[in-house]
Amino acid sequence: MATPTLTGREAPTARPPASRPPSRLADLTALVRPGFCTNNVVVDPQGLLGPPRLHGGALGGAVAAVAVFTLASALIYLVNDIGDRDRDRRHPEKRHRPIAAGRIGVGTAVSFASVLAALLVMTVGLTALTGTAAPADWWPVAAYVALNVAYSKGLKHVPLLDVFIVALGFVLRLAQGCLATGNPVPSWLALCVFSLCLLLILGKRRHEMAVGGVLHRPALRGYTLGFLDQLLAFMAVLTAVSYVLQVQGSPVFGAHGPLVAVLSAPFALFGLARYLQLIVVDAGGGNPSRALFSDRMTVSNALLWAALLAGAWLLGRLGA
Repeated sequence: MATPTLTGREAPTARPPASRPPSRLADLTALVRPGFCTNNVVVDPQGLLGPPRLHGGALGGAVAAVAVFTLASALIYLVNDIGDRDRDRRHPEKRHRPIAAGRIGVGTAVSFASVLAALLVMTVGLTALTGTAAPADWWPVAAYVALNVAYSKGLKHVPLLDVFIVALGFVLRLAQGCLATGNPVPSWLALCVFSLCLLLILGKRRHEMAVGGVLHRPALRGYTLGFLDQLLAFMAVLTAVSYVLQVQGSPVFGAHGPLVAVLSAPFALFGLARYLQLIVVDAGGGNPSRALFSDRMTVSNALLWAALLAGAWLLGRLGA
């Protein structure tokens, strides 16, 4: 028996339920970019510089350095979102950020930033009181905050300076980790971190230009896709060379450093080439971390690469 229908009208269709807006706590958490906390891993470079120091002073210094830079970077992200809220509303993706979308008011965001700033000062003061680090040892954090305040006030609109300042922030993270653990800052590792970060940031700029044009970010007026592609190729080469030189002379592998550098170079080159393919061919790169960690080829290459380096380190320890 046929199901009766409404005469002259179509049967009403059920509307999909409207998605619930994020909670206030979720919005406040999103403001500090929890997904970018992995950026602060570079603060603790012990595994790249030699046998880890397991005594309390080094471990306490490493933990304190990561905590301080996590607070500092969260504060900077929040300040940038407050200042960029009008411009973010014109971006197809960033318009959904809590402040740009109007879900978090400016007053609430400023209060939250004040709390983060207070926590940052308290953490640095606590390390001084406990003897974990002297106040002068926190100069990389102070330089990071000062640079990013200048960045937020206008340097982010200056082509090239906008990407160099962001990349320099990661070198300052590395310097802070070295100070906290009592290691010297290795020049080749610092150059490798700097060039790799420039590569990732330039890839993000390329994606922004391809998707949203230059209206959202004024600094993009100083770039073209061709110019960005040349910079990306240059940074990829610089990253590969500095990586090989760092591994070759690293105390982690001792006398086997040159051999490890040769064996691991193909993995480094493949990883760099795959990233370039993702942003140039597949038009990705808007979120470098997401693009890399969600790509099976990149993850598989990284696992094999890590297994090679771990095996080389273990053989070096057994042969020592």
